[in-house]
Amino acid sequence: MVKIGNLELGDFPLLLAPMEDVSDPPFRAVCKQNGADLMYTEFISSEGLIRDAAKSVAKLDIFDYEKPIGIQIFGNEIDSMREAAAIVEEAQPDILDINYGCPVNKVACKGAGAGILLDIDKMVSMTAEIVKSVNIPVTVKTRLGWDQNTIRIVEVAERLQDVGIQAISIHARTRAQMYKGEADWSYLNLVKDNPRLHIPVFGNGDIDSPEKAQEYKNKYNVDGMMIGRASIGYPWIFNEIKHFLATGEKLAAPGLDERIAVAKKHLDFSVEWKGPKLGILEMRRHYTNYFRGMPNFKQYRAEMVTAETYEHVCEVLEKVSDVYADHIF
Repeated sequence: MVKIGNLELGDFPLLLAPMEDVSDPPFRAVCKQNGADLMYTEFISSEGLIRDAAKSVAKLDIFDYEKPIGIQIFGNEIDSMREAAAIVEEAQPDILDINYGCPVNKVACKGAGAGILLDIDKMVSMTAEIVKSVNIPVTVKTRLGWDQNTIRIVEVAERLQDVGIQAISIHARTRAQMYKGEADWSYLNLVKDNPRLHIPVFGNGDIDSPEKAQEYKNKYNVDGMMIGRASIGYPWIFNEIKHFLATGEKLAAPGLDERIAVAKKHLDFSVEWKGPKLGILEMRRHYTNYFRGMPNFKQYRAEMVTAETYEHVCEVLEKVSDVYADHIF
């Protein structure tokens, strides 16, 4: 049984990665319904929380049906991160997660996210202060290092454990790689082989099929996996991996009716939480993935991403249902 604090997550939990502009409550809802064991919010700026910025505060919205859930924060000032952690705790998540992995320039080049991998001492000090400031488990998501020459992940994991984190998720790329190239999970083996490390280690990067999940589980000895991009428009991946690990058999891919039903459910959540205008607008990024692989789909996708009303989107989904009724995935 994998545990984070007193939170029991099963024998090999599958986590939904925090993804900016993706892992909001509507997206998390469909992932939860399709097997995600633990989910994280989009990352939240510590400065935004302290200043009560509307966008940052909205990301604190979590719901009972999502639990267990972690709220993730980022920043480069220790005092601000400590204050933000206290605000997060008031929202009553199960876990507070610290983002030490975001590679984008506007975050990393200001010393936050993956930028702190250039100052491991500060990373450890900041983490220690956050752990001391809250009464809920603190976890960390990070990368291997800033670049190939600065990989110290074995040391980093142990030092963060020693100041109180209760699990670590490692994206097996450096910041320099961004999201390119193959993730190198061999470093996760080194982390797990450290006899002084006893917290759960979750692997992240390139898990996009049940077969790969099985291979990496066996090869790299991680305690669970965090899945990000492969879940966008395909929340079924969590249950597909679970089924394959348990039985060695692949579940049939979701058919057209199920894809339409889940896309519609996602849309409904989006409109309910964000309102009709923003809910419809921000749902547009998901349609391509829900219907990936369908031939001659461009015209229907174009209509969905330009539709301005809920009713219009539903009409297009009905058309798709009729036109592709015989399509097999």
